[in-house]
Amino acid sequence: MEAVYIDKNIDLVNGCRCGDRKAQFEIYKLYEKAMYSAALRIVNHEAEAEDVLQEAFLDAFTRIGDFRGDTTFGLWLKQIIIHKSINYLRKRRAEFVSIDGMEIAEQKGEGHEELQWKVEEVKAAVRRLPDGYRVVLTLYLFEGYDHEEISHILKISENTSRSQLMRAKMKLKTMLEKTGARDEHKN
Repeated sequence: MEAVYIDKNIDLVNGCRCGDRKAQFEIYKLYEKAMYSAALRIVNHEAEAEDVLQEAFLDAFTRIGDFRGDTTFGLWLKQIIIHKSINYLRKRRAEFVSIDGMEIAEQKGEGHEELQWKVEEVKAAVRRLPDGYRVVLTLYLFEGYDHEEISHILKISENTSRSQLMRAKMKLKTMLEKTGARDEHKN
């Protein structure tokens, strides 16, 4: 049996198909914050995230006829946001380190150590990650893409995606441990 998606905003989407400006404004208000956050996590620059947001909505409203309804409008829009965000990074010539053919040693020992850091410290540390690490981490952890999907989106190998994620986690952990060590010295 084929999955059927029921989009609770289908009336607004249909209004957008007819060029209804009020429906477009309502859709914009519904998705603006979530889509801006997704763009910001990838491009890591407020003005660029705002540009991505505006361009993505313009693109979505222009191409609304291409929306088939096999997913929710929000998911379709998020895909546009992610692709536009990545294109902005490419414009900045973000370089992804290719490690095809290299073996990555798994870290043994501590494994899934539960470390408690303040949410703002984690967000700040993620923003300081190099673009390649931050994008893969964001797509994998926050947007829910798997490595195969990330490899297609970023035009990198699955191995590169996996290694970028592993390196991002290690770098993030190191950054947060340093922040924690500084906080301990303050007390």
